[in-house]
Amino acid sequence: MKRFRRLAAILALSLPALSQAHDMWILPSSTVLSGDQNWITVDGAVGNDKFYFDHAPLRLDGLDIVAPDGTAAQAENVFRGKLRSSFDLQLKLQGTYRVAVVNDGVFARWKDEDGKPQRYFGKPDGLRAVPANARELVIQQSMGRVETFVTAGKPSAVKPVGKGLEVVPVTHPNDLYAGEAATFQLNVDGKPAAGMEVNIVPGGSRYRDKVEEIKLTTGADGRFQVQWPRPGMYWLEAATEDDKTTVPRATKRRLAYSGTFEVLAQ
Repeated sequence: MKRFRRLAAILALSLPALSQAHDMWILPSSTVLSGDQNWITVDGAVGNDKFYFDHAPLRLDGLDIVAPDGTAAQAENVFRGKLRSSFDLQLKLQGTYRVAVVNDGVFARWKDEDGKPQRYFGKPDGLRAVPANARELVIQQSMGRVETFVTAGKPSAVKPVGKGLEVVPVTHPNDLYAGEAATFQLNVDGKPAAGMEVNIVPGGSRYRDKVEEIKLTTGADGRFQVQWPRPGMYWLEAATEDDKTTVPRATKRRLAYSGTFEVLAQ
C-alpha cells in the first residue's frame, strides 16, 4: 500500500484525468435531499487529513456523474483553486446519483541511449513518445476511482460499473446509520475481490489524538460489513494490483478506490 501511495503522489502532478497525491476524496455538501430541483456543491482535494483542505486540489478531468436513469449528468460552475476543486450539480431527477472522478493512465520508466533514466506519466496515448530502443522499459497501468453517492427523494439502485476496482453497495450508500451494520462488496472488473484489505477512516481525524481507522478484509464473495461507530462522514479506501493490463507492453496494473459515505444519526 505504501509503494502504491508513493507512485500515486507522482501521478497526481502528471495525469490529466485523476489527481492522486496523499489521500484522495470528494465531499458533497449534502448526500440526502427531499423535494425537486435540488442543488449540491461537491469539493475535491488530496491531502492527509480527511475532508480538510491543506495540500492540493483534485483534478476533475475524469469527472463522471451518473444520474438515476443511467444517463450522464453535467457539473456546473467547475472551479479549481489552490487547495480544492469544486463544482455544482443540479439533481433534476429523483433517485441516487453516482458522482465519481475516474482515471486510467500509465507510468513508464526506462533508460535512454546514454543510460540516463527517463519517465513518463499520463494517458496511454503518450507512450508513443517512448523511444523504440528504450532500455529496461517498464510500463504500469494505473486505474483509480474516487466517488460518492447522493440521493434526491426515494433512493434508487446503484448499478455496478464492471471496470476496475469498485464498491458495489449491498446496503444502500445513502441509508447508513450509526450503530447499524452496512454491507458492501468489492469488485475487480465486475467480479468479487476476495481477501482484499479495506481501510475506513472517520472524518475529523485532524481533531483527534487517534485516527480511529477501521480495517476489514473482504470474504470469498468480496463482501465486508461495517458497524458504524457514530454519525459523520467516512472515507473508505482499497487498493490492489494484478497483471490484467489493457495497455500494450504494460506488465502490471495498479487499482485504487476511495469513497466518501455519510452516516446519519438514528
